[in-house]
Amino acid sequence: MMGKIAVLLSCYPRMSETFVAQELLGLEKAGLDIEIISLMRPETAQRQPVNDEIRASVHYLPYSLLFDLPAFAAAWWRQRRQPRYGAALAAFRRDLRRDFTTGRIRRFAQSLVVADRLAGRYSRLHANFIHKPATVAHYVGLLTGIGWTCSAHAKDIWTEPEWELRDKLRCLDWVVVCTRHGAERLRALAADPALVHLSYHGLDLRRFGAFDGQRPGHTGDGPADCLRFLAVGRAVPKKGFDTLLEALALLPRALCWRLSHIGSGSETEALQNLARRLGIADRIDWRGTLEQPEVLRAYRDADLFTLPCRIAENGDRDGLPNVLVEAASQRLAMVSTTVSGIPEFITDGIDGLLVPPDDAPALAAALLRLARDPALREALGRNAEHRVRSEFDHHRGIAFLMTLFAGGARRPRA
Repeated sequence: MMGKIAVLLSCYPRMSETFVAQELLGLEKAGLDIEIISLMRPETAQRQPVNDEIRASVHYLPYSLLFDLPAFAAAWWRQRRQPRYGAALAAFRRDLRRDFTTGRIRRFAQSLVVADRLAGRYSRLHANFIHKPATVAHYVGLLTGIGWTCSAHAKDIWTEPEWELRDKLRCLDWVVVCTRHGAERLRALAADPALVHLSYHGLDLRRFGAFDGQRPGHTGDGPADCLRFLAVGRAVPKKGFDTLLEALALLPRALCWRLSHIGSGSETEALQNLARRLGIADRIDWRGTLEQPEVLRAYRDADLFTLPCRIAENGDRDGLPNVLVEAASQRLAMVSTTVSGIPEFITDGIDGLLVPPDDAPALAAALLRLARDPALREALGRNAEHRVRSEFDHHRGIAFLMTLFAGGARRPRA
């Protein structure tokens, strides 16, 4: 018996993290007894349909160091008498000297609450993301002796400082990473690289059934033949949507196209202003955040999908964006970049086209090439769909995770 497992998340549910919800639901259906611990409450009540299928209870931790101070103080008052508190406090003080932030203090305070109120319920903690949730899991492990594991993804791997990644990799039992690119970074930092496992997310193919329609083969030769470009992703720097707008502005003026963008984010207004300056605002539909069934319809209605990812100034980057796998499942030709784990999924010229990041002329050339060649779009789309349906069924990843959970802790607890 594995017992009940607590899954720690930064915020649950999030509309943009369907891959997290899909994994939680898959683990539940595979028989794992889980509860969810969320470090903060969502800002909106909007949810994806998959979230409504998850039966696990959700515990929201106190968050504000000011308004929730009584809850934090009560947990500290009780935990300070526990035998492991001294070692946990020493680790926190060491970390605070290297990262003197309110976020660091908050995460230690939240770990006190978990140790005080919830830890006795669980046989293991599992942090989804190796940054904030793993920090709380790490401190809870020090406070209670409960073993913890982790799923690492993209931003959390590349924006977390190396010293903290090394500390966590010394203390966790295992970590699973969703790209080879990310796994190689963590293996390079781990004292025991064998604790780092590679497992792609995959896709729930029941939700993304095969598209049996025929795309009309648009080439952009007029309003009746207008090309439908699609981009899905949060409006944040690492997605490279400013480069996409610059590339679209370089296309021949006679080419008829429209872009639908699905997603919201901090850069939305700036992107809309850029589109106006480039003279293409009247060709773009900003659709905001949509539920998964609506996104599926958008994939099926589009002629071409594009996601021009980049590495942001702070090191943030995607791993393998789930939207690429979703688009491929619908036989949709794709143009993306050579960033991170994307080339692990798309082979240039076979499953899609890849260009360097931040290269608007190269992106424009790739878009124009596919715009003028519907037969190439169809061939790339078919190859990409075959790749998804033969290699990226998410049940493989769930089975692998269940094997890891069943294996128990890899190292003894002090």
